[in-house]
Amino acid sequence: MMMRSIALGAAMLFSAAASPAWADSVSMFCGASEYELCAKAAAGFKEKTGNEVKITKMPALLDDAIPIYQQLLAAQSTDADVLFIDVIWIGMLQRNMLDLKPLVPAEEVSQHFQSTIDAATTQDGRLVALPWYMDTGLMYYRKDLLEKYGKQPPKTWDELTETAKFIQDKERAAGSPDLWGFTWQGKSYEGLTCDAIEWIASGGGGTIIEPDGKVTINNPEAAKALTRAKGWVKTISPEGVLGYDEETSRAVFEAGNAVFHRNWPYVWGTSQADGSKVAGKVGMMALPVGADGQKSSGCLGPMYLGISKYTAKPELATELLRYLVGPEVQKMRAIEGAYNPTQKSLYSDKEVLAKLPFLADAQAAFDGSVARPSGYTGSSYNRVSQAFYRAVHEILADGADVDKTLADLAGRLERLKESR
Repeated sequence: MMMRSIALGAAMLFSAAASPAWADSVSMFCGASEYELCAKAAAGFKEKTGNEVKITKMPALLDDAIPIYQQLLAAQSTDADVLFIDVIWIGMLQRNMLDLKPLVPAEEVSQHFQSTIDAATTQDGRLVALPWYMDTGLMYYRKDLLEKYGKQPPKTWDELTETAKFIQDKERAAGSPDLWGFTWQGKSYEGLTCDAIEWIASGGGGTIIEPDGKVTINNPEAAKALTRAKGWVKTISPEGVLGYDEETSRAVFEAGNAVFHRNWPYVWGTSQADGSKVAGKVGMMALPVGADGQKSSGCLGPMYLGISKYTAKPELATELLRYLVGPEVQKMRAIEGAYNPTQKSLYSDKEVLAKLPFLADAQAAFDGSVARPSGYTGSSYNRVSQAFYRAVHEILADGADVDKTLADLAGRLERLKESR
């Protein structure tokens, strides 16, 4: 089939020596940063069922997967069985996904956080995906450097700015010229939407478009948050941060060249792995707030698995999906990759908590997370997010006037809303 030629990165077939005569194969998509964990889960499925799993690695930049999915689904390709889905894609892809309610027992569905199930349920009541892991933005920091200089983990963004600059300057003077105070995701892409909405929401500036459809981005709190972030570039953050995504910024931190680093929960695992120069030196906390008394607002980003309605193997695809989102695989991924489970029972699992002690308080952190406005905007979300992150990038990189840029952005979003 011609869709097989679409460039998606390395694809691999995991197989044992000899399969039963009745064995079949099923395909799944997997995020680039978790490929090895997908391989281990696929091997477990093969061992349990005798069925092979073809794993296709997605692009490192998830935005690049959207047109690939759109091509596959528009062509009604049977090459795609189990899809790896960002929460913000659900509205866009829902018409091409199987309803899982008739396929997955209700008691299995109820084992996940209700918020994740609600986000994957369409307005007509279809459940089009099941959650694979919880994600929210977090702050990592060099606890050894904070201790060295008698600094506490900062509670506000202003405190972070001050602490980052202080330690950066002290360490450079002591012979570490490559050290920066803070790395984050400043590239003009979806990751910048996540970072910027955290800065704005944690300062009382809202979430771009509220659940009732009101465009709120043009406000003084949003302007203050973006002005602060603009001031980080070339002071506590390298100019190159304007091209950083998750992996690029993580590499700088794990090379020992940043004091603070904003990223997702998986970095807890990678920062402790062999090859990381900061293993054993990393602390983690909720993101700072705009001012005392305000609420930490890490961007909520559950990732899901769903089944293409064009699959030729719905039963086998369902069996794989149930296995992958079940407690056995989620526990393995939590322990080995620091992926926050969506299975509620695992938040009291002793082995999980021994590896990820921060999970004991994670449920409260998830309650404080801020969602991107994909619920209201649905299939128009990509256009809304693109308009937002491009405007933010202009402010950060080009010195665009903050107030004028936000006013222009609000007008653009109002026109998008009318066009819906």
